[in-house]
Amino acid sequence: MEQMDEVSYCHSLFYGTNATEDLANILIDSTYGEMAKVFVISSGSEAMEAALKLTRQYHIEKSPSEPQRCHFIARQQSYHGTTLGALAVGGHVARRVLYEPMLSTTNSRVSPCYTYRGKLSIIESDAAYIQRLEAELDAEFRRVGPEKVAAFIAEPIVGAALGCVPGVKGYFQAMRRVCDKYGALLIMDEIMCGCGRAGPEPTERYARPLHAWQDPLIGVTPDIMTIGKGLGGGYQPVAATLANHKVVDVLFNGSGAFSHGQTYQGHPIACRAAVEVQRIIRDDELVANVRKQGALLEKLLKEKVGNHWAVGDIRGKGLFWGIEFVSNKSAKTPFEPSEAIAMGVHELAMREPFNISLYPGSGTADGKRGDHILISPAYNITEAEIRFIVDTTASVVKQFFRQYADRPALRNGQRPTMSTTPKLQSNGLGR
Repeated sequence: MEQMDEVSYCHSLFYGTNATEDLANILIDSTYGEMAKVFVISSGSEAMEAALKLTRQYHIEKSPSEPQRCHFIARQQSYHGTTLGALAVGGHVARRVLYEPMLSTTNSRVSPCYTYRGKLSIIESDAAYIQRLEAELDAEFRRVGPEKVAAFIAEPIVGAALGCVPGVKGYFQAMRRVCDKYGALLIMDEIMCGCGRAGPEPTERYARPLHAWQDPLIGVTPDIMTIGKGLGGGYQPVAATLANHKVVDVLFNGSGAFSHGQTYQGHPIACRAAVEVQRIIRDDELVANVRKQGALLEKLLKEKVGNHWAVGDIRGKGLFWGIEFVSNKSAKTPFEPSEAIAMGVHELAMREPFNISLYPGSGTADGKRGDHILISPAYNITEAEIRFIVDTTASVVKQFFRQYADRPALRNGQRPTMSTTPKLQSNGLGR
């Protein structure tokens, strides 16, 4: 309300506001000076669009100019936004399919860092796995033409598309080596996993880390990063794109401006809300609570449902955890898409007596098959609430798959179909 009394809106092409400048300073400080400038907009998709355009402008304005760099490499089973540019670089098959003819073709994808399904065997070491992924990215650069690649894009912890899958230690250093080798930028999408959600561990360099890339597990500073959901905590639609000094210096010495803009960029009310959210995160030491309660969440989830026949993997970090479901635990066989397992678990959880939301996702295994749910509670959650969430989640999982196993089709040795799926009341949520 104070911000509305001061200034509710002004066009940022002509005016600045204290709220926008305050937020920018907070965010730059949170990176310990690694980032140089902040562009504030209204959603994660818009933040990714800005990142793509900023990357393009960087390559055009640097010396020597490289206007041919317009190809982006991301990862399979990735999601970077719903607008056409962001959707085009991502690898979320289900969300792309309707719009495929409209999507840019100057993009490609490599394998994600997904140890549960990506390792050749249980005896393959992390180092050997990383080496394979590094070689794959290097080969993709060479296939496309390294002089054409603008950037490699990845989430430090993959959210919606894979279900909270973090990269193994050393992975992002390997990806950075390839980018640096060929002169491409590294873009990190922290829309879901950033702003404290991952509970990054303090280090000598980052005593009070906020961003996932500051955690030793990631250990690499991006050239451009995007943040969103944890920035404003849902109180206002707000997201941001941040760029490091290398990128900003090129624009400063070139045109002097980012050639991009939106009517509601840097909206003062949204910025003021984000300032207050970030103040509370800092003053209430909420990232420390994320680490503490996240460790308990991991421990209890693995204790309560880790041995369930349909639970293939439990992974995540901080207060950002995923459970992947399988029809055969030893073979890691995914359920068929027609069975809508993740949505069924979600819908059951929304009903009495459970009354919780378990965020469903599909296409986990190969872009089409595979089911997972996400658990990402509030930063200020208590131990008692963590225990309640885990107990309730365990009850939902056990009841859903008990109903699943009791179907006549399964008892007769036939593969269940949608007609034999438990009849669950729709909650009105889209897939």
